[in-house]
Amino acid sequence: MENNLGGKESITLSEVRLILIGGRWAGKSSSGNTILRKGSFECGRTRTAQSEVRHEVVDGRKLTVVDAPGWSNSRSLTEIPEGNKQRFKLNVCKCPPGPHVFLLVIPIDSAFSVEQRSTVEAHMKLLGKQAWRFTMVLFTCEDFLGEGTIEEHIESEGDALKWLIERCSNRYHVFNNQEKSDLSQVTTLLEKIDEMVWSNSGRYYKVDEQMLYIIKEKQQEVAVRAEKRRRRAEEYRRQIESLISEMKPIQKLCMILLGSRSVGKTSVANAIFGIKAQESGKRTAHSVAQQGARGKTEITVVDTPGWWKGFAASDTPEAIKDELRLSVFLCPPGPHVFLVVVDADASFNANHLEAVTTHVELLGKGVWRRTMVIFTRGDWLGTHTIEEYIEGEGEALQSLIELCENRYHVIDNKNPDDGTQITELLEKITGTAAGNGSYCFIPDKQIFLDIEERRRRVEEGAGRRKIGVKTKRKGLADSRNRLQELRIVMLGQKTNGKSTTGNNLLRKEVFTTCENKLCQVQEAEVAGRLIKVIDTPGWWEDCSRCTKDLDKEIVRGLSLSPLGVHAVLLVIPLDMTFRDVQQMALENHMSLYDDSVWKHTMVLFTYGDKLADRSAEEHIEREHSALRWLVDKCKNNYHVMNNMKKNDTSQVTELLEKIEEMVAGNNGQLFCPDMYDIHLGIEEKFKRRQLKNVLKQRLIEEYRRRELELLIGFKEKLLELQAEIRETKSKSLIADKIRNRSFGQRMKDQKEKESNIGAKISQEIEKLDKNIMKSTELLRSSIDILLPEMKEDRNSTSDFEKVLCWLSTLQIDTNVENQLTLNFSQTSGYKSVLPQNEDFYREADNQCDA
Repeated sequence: MENNLGGKESITLSEVRLILIGGRWAGKSSSGNTILRKGSFECGRTRTAQSEVRHEVVDGRKLTVVDAPGWSNSRSLTEIPEGNKQRFKLNVCKCPPGPHVFLLVIPIDSAFSVEQRSTVEAHMKLLGKQAWRFTMVLFTCEDFLGEGTIEEHIESEGDALKWLIERCSNRYHVFNNQEKSDLSQVTTLLEKIDEMVWSNSGRYYKVDEQMLYIIKEKQQEVAVRAEKRRRRAEEYRRQIESLISEMKPIQKLCMILLGSRSVGKTSVANAIFGIKAQESGKRTAHSVAQQGARGKTEITVVDTPGWWKGFAASDTPEAIKDELRLSVFLCPPGPHVFLVVVDADASFNANHLEAVTTHVELLGKGVWRRTMVIFTRGDWLGTHTIEEYIEGEGEALQSLIELCENRYHVIDNKNPDDGTQITELLEKITGTAAGNGSYCFIPDKQIFLDIEERRRRVEEGAGRRKIGVKTKRKGLADSRNRLQELRIVMLGQKTNGKSTTGNNLLRKEVFTTCENKLCQVQEAEVAGRLIKVIDTPGWWEDCSRCTKDLDKEIVRGLSLSPLGVHAVLLVIPLDMTFRDVQQMALENHMSLYDDSVWKHTMVLFTYGDKLADRSAEEHIEREHSALRWLVDKCKNNYHVMNNMKKNDTSQVTELLEKIEEMVAGNNGQLFCPDMYDIHLGIEEKFKRRQLKNVLKQRLIEEYRRRELELLIGFKEKLLELQAEIRETKSKSLIADKIRNRSFGQRMKDQKEKESNIGAKISQEIEKLDKNIMKSTELLRSSIDILLPEMKEDRNSTSDFEKVLCWLSTLQIDTNVENQLTLNFSQTSGYKSVLPQNEDFYREADNQCDA
């Protein structure tokens, strides 16, 4: 049936199928109830753990409403469990043959950030590009608009929300779920859905049958493996019960909680002791022991600082690693079990596995046979078992469980009063202790002595540095002038906190905190001074990922202040280590400026809240020598910012005073480099990289050529052996006939042995054939990707092109140790280090002209 709606033709659907999607706590369930005009879905603080379907007749239409579990707005697609992604795709099966509309629920009472946009985009990708044509934004919390309109809200929110509305072809509607008696808001929504379906030529979202088949096949495989794992766990539990019944009760039980940040370690400790405490959100900065009792058993639980999820121990600050090592000394004589806490509502990949293993193994040998995995947030599993989560996540999580010999337990955080889950946990812990003879883990005392010695050295070094800084500041105090204007440029690696710190300096949100690709300049009056802050794009830790355009954009920041800058703030996070890799990346970019840049540079430490009760000086002295090199390079000019304390104006005022002191130490001179020289430096930098790549390619080519020769030679040798065996076998048969003699069973065994040897040799030859073919293809491809300058351009006149041409003629040989080397002519005078002189380029020119 056709009618007129808003000047457009549309159809009136007799049946409407819709799916509510969006972030957690967005109001999906409440909106579902508003649409159905009854309390069909459970609301409030109850989480939607699995998709739920309801049917109702509204305004004469048959409605099918699917309420899907919400996603975490703080997680990227890679952080979402595999099972959750599969089930999100399967939501479309809940309303066959397919939904007319996806209602993307967005609450008005909270900002729609760039991070939320990324999360929405990632989930929509799971549904495919076509899904956008069937998507409408459903705003909730209309009462927060006040006198304003939804259009005014969209325009005022920023680019992220406007992008979303445009992606949905300007389709949106707003609900006030507190006013369920207002029937018109549902009627209008259904009319808008009619209009959308008409614009889609009456089509609905069609399910990819092949995709659904693959997902269901995977789920069946996961279910089978999960059942096998569950049976193994049950068998292990029966063995535990048998062990416990035969042993004396353990009077004292000690355990250590380990895991990444925000996984719920402290919540586990509270659950063990039956403490009904809300998560404070504060980070555990030190290892802390807590005592209590369960029945007749004394329990000691040691909570430890968490590491950044997905980052190995090499990226963790030394202070945190020392706290982990010290944890085993807080429950003498030692812990019976280590509990590795993993959140069951997030993904677990190879990076997470490396993070866990490298941190756990800091505690010493023999730790894994006393380790158990504790899964938190089990309430998010819904009707699915923890075994399905383990098997569905993949090899990384399965490897961790196997390291722990299939010891694991899941805790439902929403049911802390459920005593059975803690009782079962303590039984498993007791069983683990029993399996180790009830003996605890005895820590190496030398580790404690080393930490104490390191602490003593750190305190001494920190004291000296603090005195040096105080003396320097005191000497500059009289010459420091209060500047009416300060111009600051911020440099640093990606995600170090430059933009957030810039906002803190200016005391307003002017820099976007997502990945910046362009320089930005903003100014404000702060502490009686006009402050101009230039924010630059961050560089990559891996220097090979940095491009010429990125380098040019970073240095362009200085051109935004033609008169120069008073300070270069080099932003370094306190919650991550600063080692050789970070130093190399930093030097790679700072070398674009002349050495005078260091006189104007100050290290600005971010994430000051992560210091806890330690001083910046202790952090500097405890960390890798690369950090001390950097601070010394900046003449001990450094400052700490805690961007969580935006109202603490004193830290900004102190920073400005330090900058004025640094300016005084430079006799008022500003940093104003020659931009022409900087761009020349960038060009030379990437020419050097190109030279390096050419050399590397030549060496790879020769390596593959030698590898191919060895493979061919090995194959020829195997063929010779095979022929020799056949010849020996033939002579043996002839001799047997002449002698008319039978060897019986021995002859049969010999034939079988010879047959097996021949078969094995044939298999090896077949493998070699494949490897030779592969090496041949690699060799051919390595030649094909050589730079064009090396193969074609023989008329180049620039020094760089001459060098490239010369490099292409070099022969690669081996030295006395059979290592690959560049083979320079005896008369050329060239060595492996390319000399930068006229003779060098003249010879290169001659090589190209030859």
